[in-house]
Amino acid sequence: MEWYAAVSEQILKKLNTPETGLSQSEATSRLESYGYNTLAQAESISLFKLILHQFTSPLILILLIAAGVTFLLKEYIDSAVIIAVVILNAVIGFTQEVKAEKSVQSLKKLLVAKARVLRDGHEVEIPSSALVPGDLVLLTSGARVPADLRLLYTLELKVDESMLTGESVPVEKTYQALSGGKKVIGDQANMAFMGTSIVNGRARGIVVATGKNTILGGIAEEVQEIGLVKAPIQEKIESIAKVIGLLVLGASMALFMIGLLAGQPLKTMFMVTVAAAVAAIPEGLPIVVTIAMAVGVTRMARHSAIVRKLPAVETLGSTTVICSDKTGTLTRNEMTVTRLYDGYDTYTVDGIGYDPTGNIYSKNNNQDEFAQDRLLRLLEIGLHCNESQVYQENNFYKIDGDPTEGALIVSASKGGLYAEYEKEHSEQLAIIPFESERGFMATLHQLKEGRYILLKGAPERVLGMCLDTDNLIEKATDKAIEFATDGMRVLGFAWKRVSESQEDLTHADIVSGFTFAGLQAMIDPPRTEVIKAIADCKDAGIRVVMITGDHKVTAQAISTQLGIIQMGEPVLTGKDIDEMDDDLLFQQTKTVSIFARVAPEHKVRITRQLIKHGHIVAMTGDGVNDAPALKAAHIGIAMGITGTDVAKEASDMVLADDNFSSIFHAVKEGRIVFDNLRKVIFFLLPTGLASIVSIIITLVMGVPIPYLAAQLLWINLVTNGLQDVALAFEPGEKDILKRPPRPPEEGILSSLLLQRTVLVGLVIAIGIVYNYISALQAGKSLEHARTVAVTTMVFFQFFQAWNSRSEFRSLLHIPLLSNPFLFYSLIFALIAQIAFTYLPALQWIFRTVPITGADWLRCILVASSVIITVESDKWFRARYSKTAN
Repeated sequence: MEWYAAVSEQILKKLNTPETGLSQSEATSRLESYGYNTLAQAESISLFKLILHQFTSPLILILLIAAGVTFLLKEYIDSAVIIAVVILNAVIGFTQEVKAEKSVQSLKKLLVAKARVLRDGHEVEIPSSALVPGDLVLLTSGARVPADLRLLYTLELKVDESMLTGESVPVEKTYQALSGGKKVIGDQANMAFMGTSIVNGRARGIVVATGKNTILGGIAEEVQEIGLVKAPIQEKIESIAKVIGLLVLGASMALFMIGLLAGQPLKTMFMVTVAAAVAAIPEGLPIVVTIAMAVGVTRMARHSAIVRKLPAVETLGSTTVICSDKTGTLTRNEMTVTRLYDGYDTYTVDGIGYDPTGNIYSKNNNQDEFAQDRLLRLLEIGLHCNESQVYQENNFYKIDGDPTEGALIVSASKGGLYAEYEKEHSEQLAIIPFESERGFMATLHQLKEGRYILLKGAPERVLGMCLDTDNLIEKATDKAIEFATDGMRVLGFAWKRVSESQEDLTHADIVSGFTFAGLQAMIDPPRTEVIKAIADCKDAGIRVVMITGDHKVTAQAISTQLGIIQMGEPVLTGKDIDEMDDDLLFQQTKTVSIFARVAPEHKVRITRQLIKHGHIVAMTGDGVNDAPALKAAHIGIAMGITGTDVAKEASDMVLADDNFSSIFHAVKEGRIVFDNLRKVIFFLLPTGLASIVSIIITLVMGVPIPYLAAQLLWINLVTNGLQDVALAFEPGEKDILKRPPRPPEEGILSSLLLQRTVLVGLVIAIGIVYNYISALQAGKSLEHARTVAVTTMVFFQFFQAWNSRSEFRSLLHIPLLSNPFLFYSLIFALIAQIAFTYLPALQWIFRTVPITGADWLRCILVASSVIITVESDKWFRARYSKTAN
């Protein structure tokens, strides 16, 4: 039922509630029917399921099978090394996933422990969980609303609904029925919603929804139902893992059959097949993926972006659309007066937020005495006709009271009026507080010059009480419309001198006879650094979309200032979205970048339509209303300072400084992470391919395979084990933020890298077989030839690591020590290979023998061919690209 459209008598009748409140027996009966006023319970996470989940990757399953086969064949060293890799990967993955989702638990913190209700005609305090539909609830300033209420009586009631609507200014509430059709949450002025806070006034309301049926309860259920949205990198890694798994399985079976057909013994071919599988599987890939993302986490933290879930690191790098809340994210959530009008001149006020530092400039550069007097009178009324105060805490300026009134105090300070001094030299004698029905506030003040009634309120109400001189009312009305069109909130001010004997203030004193003092126009200003961040996002090919609960005009004005849209571009409201089916909304989200006056369900619908377009969507937010969309997006980004616990727990990343520009720095780090993962995979895959191809070549040639399973594990885990990790620390390339986002459908390996992988794999395989056969033909032992083959592979890996540092740039243009970790990892690998060749203990384990200096030189020279191959490929592709352009 649309409770806001019904009058009080209808609601009481519908809920069968007497004016004295429910009886205790009726409340107990309803509690049995409706259940407790609590939110849905989150399912507890099974640690056992999380442990099992770590062993579901195709790569891990193949490794487990390989470990089992090698164990049965009594190759215990091989088996132990494989199991160690699997366990290490499982521990890292489990540690990350064990962080349970706490979204619903955080929502529960917003529930109120106690509520004051009327029962059997008496005012009593009960646990809020015992509230039922039909209960009459009493609200006072500072309280939190315990359920969804239809207000039946209000007195100067203002409610902070920013957690649900994103609107920065407290909402003035009424009890009158609302007409005009369906209304979004922010426009339901006679409703109070669970979890919101009473800023000012008192009220009585009737409970119309409890628990999961409230707006907050609906959000809790939606957060639970959305579940886990897989990060694109997870899908890409799983995809490539499946491909590798199928290829390894197929290649191994083919190898097994070729060997048997060639007359090789069954046991020998079993070991050859295992060796080939071990060679082809990039065992270090799962670990390196985790390390690369962990490196990104550390780098992002330096820019105040705290990552809660590792895959979010790369996801942000591949983001194509950032959907941002307005209040507190793109703006400061601090109302600021930016324009003044004294009836004759327009003034600009600089400075941002509640910091009183700033100046006032005349548009006409008018400095005459009369202009100064008019301006000071305007500012003075805003300062005195005011119930709030500005104070400083830990070097930050804060507001105690209404943000709008705080902005008036700050503008007065910028004009040279200091609140403490002015209030010491004046006295408030009476007040008529602001009420939405009246549309104004008035005070009776004893000032230095005499006794005055000071008036502030909606411009049309104030002007209606003023004397019209010099066509002032028409000019002021036009100016108010001009300010409002720019998305500003406008207040009118007036004054009237009264007798020194007047001690009280009545409504009869306010009817007419005022002198118009002017207008003050304010806005929640954009963060200055956000303008550049949005421009940088556009340069990086990322679209920024604003989704806010604020009004359409305000959203349009702010987004134009920020550079998200040009003036005149379309804006959709929540009401517009309600009238659209998903197909029409799908079409609209292709071009519309501003959505105003939206409800939580609208945010989720918008997010899903953008995802349907193929976008990788990042959603920012700070309120409870943002939680479902934060979970529905590929990556949810919560505000660390102003963000609610609900938003933080539903997010993948938290901005410690609430600064949108921090997202841009995080985008850069995310792109670096993806680039580095590509570099690691391009480093690992060609060597695995080369191992299988070289084994097939030797089988076809009728000679023993060039390495044992243990030797392949040595190559994969020791000599390249540090190099692939080192590539995860590779610094970003210079043009990384000038590239458009990667196409979402593009795999982790581009077609270029795939082609280059095959090319490099063949070069490595041919080089290894050449050195291996040459050693055998020179009369060397099989152990000697295999030691040469392994050493050749190790040097191929050295040079391939350098090749992998950039997809396009020449190795000659990359500083040798720009990644010191890689440089030192190569030195370590060289030392390890020398030990592998000459240390007796390692000779026994890996069946190696010492080789000569000439062998070492031949290994280096042959392996260097891979650099010539890749550098040539880069040069030809660069030249072809220039020719094509």
